[in-house]
Amino acid sequence: MNSIKGIRRLSTALCATALAFAVTGASAQQKTTLLVYTALETDAMKLYKDGFEKANPDIDIRWVRDSTGIVTAKLLAEKANPQADVVAGLAASSLALLEQEGMLAAYEPKGFKELTPAYSDSARPPSWVGMDVWAATICFNTVEARKRGLPKPETWKDLANPIYKGAIVMPHPASSGTGYLDVAAWLQLWGENDGWKYMDALHENIAQYVHSGSKPCKQAGAGEFPIGISFEFRAHQVKKSGAPVELVFPKEGLGWDIEATSIMKTTRKMEQAKRLADWMSSKEANQITANWWAVVAYPGVAKPLEGIPANYEQLLSKNDLNWSAKNRERILTEWSKRYDGKSEAKPN
Repeated sequence: MNSIKGIRRLSTALCATALAFAVTGASAQQKTTLLVYTALETDAMKLYKDGFEKANPDIDIRWVRDSTGIVTAKLLAEKANPQADVVAGLAASSLALLEQEGMLAAYEPKGFKELTPAYSDSARPPSWVGMDVWAATICFNTVEARKRGLPKPETWKDLANPIYKGAIVMPHPASSGTGYLDVAAWLQLWGENDGWKYMDALHENIAQYVHSGSKPCKQAGAGEFPIGISFEFRAHQVKKSGAPVELVFPKEGLGWDIEATSIMKTTRKMEQAKRLADWMSSKEANQITANWWAVVAYPGVAKPLEGIPANYEQLLSKNDLNWSAKNRERILTEWSKRYDGKSEAKPN
């Protein structure tokens, strides 16, 4: 009799275990993967993924990352058959171009009204929602400059001085969002004629155009070149690492753009995509962003960062993102015709 009871208990236990495995397996099968195209810095991607998936355990983010220009070109090339569900951490000037092409879904995330309106699409509902502002910054290696007898530049125009010949590296505007915001800013600051004249003079001093917004500051920090035109996130990180760099914020004004989030109109996972857009607009996500950025979309969340001036937001130049988007192809064609000879070879 006892053996029969034992067999029944064992049978019940086995059934319960099998049921538990079945439930676990079903849960795993129900997990939705969102394909997210991004130009976010790799330093930040894990924190966003971990934070979102903790709040949404039934969704998994799969990143496809590259520099801004390459992600933008990839999205435009896929226009007839888009692959991404969401775009996060891409330049607003690129997203404005995608919106003009009819590729984005208009959606107002939960909590949107808490965000600074100026850092999102002005349409309601918006096609893109800002995360942070990033802007041009010059990384100046004081040790290398002293060796070469180079003065510290204070303005963009200073960089056209022949004393800096071969001393400057800059991001390529076709592959780097930072490179494009520089070019767009100079054309808006001085007008097209004077803007191109300035870039002609600057080109004489450029050692190389590289395919990353971060790389020029890393190169300056490592002493490969005295001057790297970059942006404040990477400049702050390089300075914080102990490299002998000073951060220069040119007096004429800083070119800038906005990292933002958009939902692709063609996604078949709209409900999950909206949940990601909601989370990227949340205070929690903005607190992650504030680890590196001096200006974030959620008011009151940003904190002082080493090397970034307190009046940083006031240093941003006037910037028409829609103009930058509309004229992107024309500007990049002209830029390449003039300056591509000094471009770094593209990685395979």
